[in-house]
Amino acid sequence: MIQSRLHDLIALADEPSSSRRRELLRGVTDLFFTAEGHGDVEMGLFDDVMGQLAGEMEEAVRIELAERLGTSATPPPSLTRALASDSIAVARPILQGAPQLSEADLLHVARTQGQDHLRAISRRSVVPSLVSDAIVQRGDDTTLGVLLRNEGAVLSRQAHEAAVDRAAANPELHEAVIDRQALPMDLLNEMYFVAEARLRDRIMERNANVDPAILDAALKAGRNRVAASDGALPPDYDAAVREIVALKARGAITPLGLVAMLRANRTTIFLVALAELADIDFHTARKIIERRELDALAVVCKAADFDRALFLTFALLILDPNDNAMGKAKEYGELYAALPRDAALRTIRFWRMRRTTGDVAAA
Repeated sequence: MIQSRLHDLIALADEPSSSRRRELLRGVTDLFFTAEGHGDVEMGLFDDVMGQLAGEMEEAVRIELAERLGTSATPPPSLTRALASDSIAVARPILQGAPQLSEADLLHVARTQGQDHLRAISRRSVVPSLVSDAIVQRGDDTTLGVLLRNEGAVLSRQAHEAAVDRAAANPELHEAVIDRQALPMDLLNEMYFVAEARLRDRIMERNANVDPAILDAALKAGRNRVAASDGALPPDYDAAVREIVALKARGAITPLGLVAMLRANRTTIFLVALAELADIDFHTARKIIERRELDALAVVCKAADFDRALFLTFALLILDPNDNAMGKAKEYGELYAALPRDAALRTIRFWRMRRTTGDVAAA
């Protein structure tokens, strides 16, 4: 019955009137949706006729067709692929919804079309890893943000690393990266030093709740990424290390000794000593002090089990004297008191990767 009706409609294909041919396309489309489970021959006929007619229609008609086919479980395959590479107004419902598109189909669009097409693919309920990798490679930061916010998009480790690298240079991506549940934990913690305070809190919450087995796996993966290019070591670094080694041999590295170093503006030896006591690398310690990262300093001090008074002393000494440091002492103290030591210990394990992989020596 359907084939007979389809052949009747095909007989009208020579109709020269565009309005009549538009009606013909709608008639064929309606016929396609009247039944399910079209056989190969029948599907081939629909594909050929609808594809030929759609190619001759104005965009508004193709949009209407794409919106109908985008919800179909088994749309005509050749027509679907053609619509996927059409203008974005036509392609969007196909790229976002049509399950018929294969990984190869999506890759073709991702590699040949523009940002709007990439964003439409990024909104699919499931985006395969190879397709996501192509989007990360070709997409701009807006497109990358759309992809990262889709937990149905599968990203490879390499794609996640690229996303974190780009986010480090673009604050607009910070939230999308940090909120991504599939982001490896070591990469999440890389975002700590570039993110604003409210996003750092989310990182700490994730660290506090992470399963120990996942934490260990993330640390192992992260060791392969730790960079050896955090910056040149200061000229007095070697002398400071020798002095700290001597002090350590005598058991003379103490928290109060660190305060004395900081008061005397012996910054390098203070950083070497802090790194030794907190079991972190020199570059991480330097980053915290030079940037006056008090919440990061709180993590280090809490993990090292320093008391609140010592943390506040460090904070007051490293802050700009013109920054009303004394007036903020209560706020800093509350920050330190509210930080769970377990969360600090989990967070600092990622920072310790640099120390255990020897990147200080490499730098």
